[in-house]
Formats: sequence, structure tokens, C-alpha cells
Amino acid sequence: MKVGITGGIGSGKSYVCKLLKERGINVYDCDAAAKRLMRTSEKLKTELESLIGKEAYTDNGNLNKAVIAQFLLRSDENAKAIDNIVHPAVAEDFLSSGYDWMECAILFESGFNQLVDKTIVVTAPTDVRIERVMNRDNISEAKAREWIGRQWQQSEIVKRADFEITNDGVQSLDEQIDTLLNTHYYIYRQCNRQF
Repeated sequence: MKVGITGGIGSGKSYVCKLLKERGINVYDCDAAAKRLMRTSEKLKTELESLIGKEAYTDNGNLNKAVIAQFLLRSDENAKAIDNIVHPAVAEDFLSSGYDWMECAILFESGFNQLVDKTIVVTAPTDVRIERVMNRDNISEAKAREWIGRQWQQSEIVKRADFEITNDGVQSLDEQIDTLLNTHYYIYRQCNRQF
């Protein structure tokens, strides 16, 4: 069984993945994998250079983040064009990685939910998310709201997910994770061998 974990910016999904790792469950990080593949895959390099131009990479072969970002932000079509190159590579990498769990910020938006059997969303109140993003990235409240506003509404993701973990700083994450793993036999059975 494969399980996907998602959640909007500032929800704390990466922290939940850290708690899962402490329980012996390693989680594949789609964002980190995308960055790694864009740096190391010759196929991706060729396709990105074909799309953006040779300036997508520096003379010494490093990803030119400024050029990529500029291209991405120019239009939705550009962002989709990059996604159409990177997402299939990440999906293939996940499926061949040996991991059963994945962390993906855009699990439903990207269609990566189709790669897993069950989905979990990590949620938090908007004001808590704003404060976390402001503190983490040293940005203004307006910028944090803008970033959150660009993503799917949390309520939409909750409707699609199989399970919800609330990371509001009040409810115990450990208790919620333990309940999830122990109560839902189909997930527990898969994870139990890892403990």
C-alpha cells in the first residue's frame, strides 16, 4: 500500500513526516526529488533547455534557478510546461524508489494522488499558517497571505483526502498519528513491519 501526505504551505506536513520517520516510516519528498532530478537527470536537462533555452543551466551545468523562476512566473502556460517535464520524472522516480509513503505539496493538483492508495492531509488554521510562514521565510503578512492564496483552499483538499491530521498547536500530533496508524488497520498493517 502507498500513502500520500499533503497540506498547504505552513500546515506543517514536513514536521508530520519527521514524526513518521521517528516511527520508522521513511517518506519520499517530491519537492526535494524534483530539485534533485532537475540537477542530475540528463533527460530533464535536455528537455528543460529545449523549453527554456541553454540559459536554464549555468556553464558548469548547475540549474539556473533565477532563469527557471523567471520563466515559471511569466505565465501559467510556462508553469504547466515545466510541470509536464518534471512531474512524470518525479512520479517514475517515486514508483521505483521503494518508498511506500510520499510527501507532496500538490498531491491532488498534480494528479499524484493516483500514485497512492490512501491520502492524508495536514491542516492548520489560516492564522497559524500565516504566522509560521512569516517566521520561517521572514516575509510580511501580506506576502504570506498571497502565497497561501495561490494554493488550493484547505477545505477542498480535506474533501478529497482519506484522513486529516490537525496541526493547530493544540491537538497532539503524536496521538493523531498513533490513532491513524493503529485504528486504520490497512495502514497499520503496512507500517507495522517497519516498527
